[in-house]
Amino acid sequence: MSIIIVDDNTANQLVVKAILNKAGYTDLIFASSAQKLFDILGVHSRIVKVRDAELILMDLMMPAVDGLEACKILQADDRFKDIPIIFVTAVGDSSKMAEALDAGASDYVMKPINRMELLARIRSALRLKKEIDWHKERDTRMKNKLELAKQVQRSVLSKAIDDENIEISAVYQPSSELAGDFYGWYQIDRHRYGVILLDMMGHGISASLVCMYISSILRDTITRMSDMEQAVLELNRYMNQLHMEDELINYYFTAIYMVIDTMEKTFEYVNAGHPAGIAYADDRIELLEHSCGAIGLFNTLNVKKKRLHYKKELNIILYTDGLTDAIEHGSEIAAEHLVTLLDNKKGLEPAEIIQQMLPECNSTNQKDDICLVKVRSK
Repeated sequence: MSIIIVDDNTANQLVVKAILNKAGYTDLIFASSAQKLFDILGVHSRIVKVRDAELILMDLMMPAVDGLEACKILQADDRFKDIPIIFVTAVGDSSKMAEALDAGASDYVMKPINRMELLARIRSALRLKKEIDWHKERDTRMKNKLELAKQVQRSVLSKAIDDENIEISAVYQPSSELAGDFYGWYQIDRHRYGVILLDMMGHGISASLVCMYISSILRDTITRMSDMEQAVLELNRYMNQLHMEDELINYYFTAIYMVIDTMEKTFEYVNAGHPAGIAYADDRIELLEHSCGAIGLFNTLNVKKKRLHYKKELNIILYTDGLTDAIEHGSEIAAEHLVTLLDNKKGLEPAEIIQQMLPECNSTNQKDDICLVKVRSK
């Protein structure tokens, strides 16, 4: 732990040194000007002489670059802005002291130096530095854990399918590190495919954890249970297991779950409170509208699947409400308007569809997760 003392007066340096040495502070570094301080820290170069500076004691009035300007320069650099700066000065102007504190200084001590006052302010500043360092270390650990969680979350999303029967792909644009949208598709047998897109309540860690919980049971639920209605009821049962008495709200998600049979040229679906998907079946356009409430919101669900046929070609576009919110800036959008917007884009890849519909949208300005899934039978 180093304390840097910046003063153009050697006598002042010796006074401060004597006080600090007697109090047990021995790792002291001296600089006769702000420029010398910059050289020690490597402010304007890559050569760093001191990497563990814990505190800077600095004179306010110095030639060339004064203490106030030096403080502003350090505060503007992310490498040094957390190092506490205590001004040791003979300037008694209260407005000047206020300006120094506004520039980022932690404290100040007036000359002639009162030993007890200086040591008390040093201890206070070092406690602050220790707390800042603890928070930075914790934030770094949390960031690393969030990055790992994001990678795990992305890894369980289904990879694109392009086989002799069907083509399924998606684009996912989360609004934060961890998101609440999830999609998956699973081949049930040679000609049948189960596809689900869901939007979990909330964002962040809790939504991500619940998504991971559901993803762990989806494959088995979809491939094992041939009855779609029973599969949705099973998911509802799992979600209701998450309810805690102390929580004021239940965890729930909206979803569209469908099974496509490329041999029989049919697809069945359940829309559990999700925005209506759009199916282009030959020359018809079908809206995949609600058939039951959100999954996990209530203990019981009245689930009714719907069945549609096609003869030659089937294109389906599913999306989460982050897409419609971004289009209308949070307002409701008529389904017919969305059909019109998507009609000439159904031949594009999902990422191209999003890019054309939301050319200026990115993760820094979007308010919700955006996910779009495209299904095309062959």
